[in-house]
Amino acid sequence: MRNSDGQAEGPSGTDMEHGEDGGEGRDESQGADRDGGRHEGTDGGGYLLANRQAEAGERFDAFAALFDPTTFRHLEGLGVGPGWRCWEVGAGGTSVVSWLAERVGPTGTVVATDIDTSLIAGSARPPVEVRVHDVGAEEPPGEGFDLVHARLVLVHVPDRERALRSMIKALRPGGRLLLEDADPALQPLLCPDEHGPAEELANRLRHGFRRLLADRGADLSYGRRLPRLLREAGLQQVEADAYFPVTSPACTALESATVRQIRARLVTAGLATDEEIDQHLANVASGTMDLTTAPMISAWGTKP
Repeated sequence: MRNSDGQAEGPSGTDMEHGEDGGEGRDESQGADRDGGRHEGTDGGGYLLANRQAEAGERFDAFAALFDPTTFRHLEGLGVGPGWRCWEVGAGGTSVVSWLAERVGPTGTVVATDIDTSLIAGSARPPVEVRVHDVGAEEPPGEGFDLVHARLVLVHVPDRERALRSMIKALRPGGRLLLEDADPALQPLLCPDEHGPAEELANRLRHGFRRLLADRGADLSYGRRLPRLLREAGLQQVEADAYFPVTSPACTALESATVRQIRARLVTAGLATDEEIDQHLANVASGTMDLTTAPMISAWGTKP
């Protein structure tokens, strides 16, 4: 479900640019590429950061390190507790699902959905139910939920309006919706401090990544619209904030995994050469650059 140029730019998973779900996922992903080769996934369509690719696990670990503290703070603020019924949309990885399961306990339920459930299948034991589901194309997997949450998902879903309606429909009156998504266009650089050739190359490759995301229908300005969209959908007590990591080991790990995952697409599209990608990965591995991600905007509200 849950990730930046979006793919995330994503929940569950998406950077947000990188998609968690994605995704941030995190992810409601559309493609599963099992080819572990140097140039896997060279087709021109579908989800850019599929859960079954070798780098997906690394990306979800980085997402957890970067964004779990923010997500858990919001979930705690919404009062998630014993007996709650929760729908985790585009779960992608397991960190949020596990946190929710611990909070709701044996009397609660956590329904974790994704188009590709390969990374969360092992979590399918009470109180967790794992289901294959496309939030942008199918009816919700139930109604009367106390909480619906999606992180780094909707930026990648083609029919975002339908997905939002579906999530609100699934809530009980008084239920809470928490959406967290990237806004890659709000901060488009991988290296805001572009002071040398390594940073210039990094930002050029990030621009190429955003091109790939946009070509696949990702909305790179979606995050900033979340508060308005929740209000227009009829939710009450709408609030929002943003988290913007400037540099951390998790940012570095996320960039390395993401570039390795999309290198074939970058080369095929003429956005970078293999030599440039190898140089960038070496620069990233050196630990001498400050790498960031797109801001993750969190918005929440209550169904009347």
